Amino acid sequence: MGASIQYFLSGLSIGGVYALLALGFSMMWSVARAANFNHGDIFMVGGMGTVVFLGLGLPVWVSAVLAILIATIAGALIERFLIRPFNREPNSVGWMLTTVAIGVMIVGASTALLGSAARPLPSPLMDEPLRIGGAGIFPQELLLPAVAVLTTLALYLFQSRTHLGRAIRAVAANRTAAELMGIDADRVTLYVFAVAGGLGALAGFLVAPVIQASTTIGLAFGLKAFMVAIIAGITNPAGVVIVALVFGVVERFIEGYFSTSARDAVGFSIMILVLLAFPQGIFARKEVAKV
Repeated sequence: MGASIQYFLSGLSIGGVYALLALGFSMMWSVARAANFNHGDIFMVGGMGTVVFLGLGLPVWVSAVLAILIATIAGALIERFLIRPFNREPNSVGWMLTTVAIGVMIVGASTALLGSAARPLPSPLMDEPLRIGGAGIFPQELLLPAVAVLTTLALYLFQSRTHLGRAIRAVAANRTAAELMGIDADRVTLYVFAVAGGLGALAGFLVAPVIQASTTIGLAFGLKAFMVAIIAGITNPAGVVIVALVFGVVERFIEGYFSTSARDAVGFSIMILVLLAFPQGIFARKEVAKV
């Protein structure tokens, strides 16, 4: 029983990371029908950036804020120069190729400068584990799903109660109609990509004390988060978070009762089966197009 609780709690922890990254994919896709495919590398910036600034003698919170700020600016720049120019046609895939390419460049450059070795990020929340039903888990790990849920609620309130939030919803619902109503859809999209970058970096900062930061951790997390978003129905933020948490738990049970090597093989197989059953996503909203 204690082992099952352990797998469940640690699964919620890693699911919180997937949730924050998948929320970014959901936001980007909703307003642009495109996404930053190096979102996992932006996630890496949150962890590694904090470690680097901390090594320069800055306090940990200042280091984290600087890393998240850099990722936020990077998200905006990627949208402006790598996605917007290639996303003017309905079936364009140029944005996909450019974001993948810039991701390879980010990983290559950061590995050349910082090396590929994992680096620890100290946190007081990793000093003493909590005991729950015979299982032990650090407060830092519980922080991840809590932040994911709170972020989802904050985004909902922001989109329903602020002028910019309502503009984001309008662009997501119908970009052309929003522009006809005087909304600057390009500016809204820029803001959304910036916020998505910041969320990705926040996830990287929060998980770094748990798994250690490295320049190569972004690929697997980014790929799984994108798959989670697709399975959930990428335009449904609440559904994205639910599926991310469930997937994290499933991964940990596979790892615990089978093996670490079986985790990804079985996990992706389950994803494919779910997509066959729900091609539009489990929580997908029906979209009606008038012609």
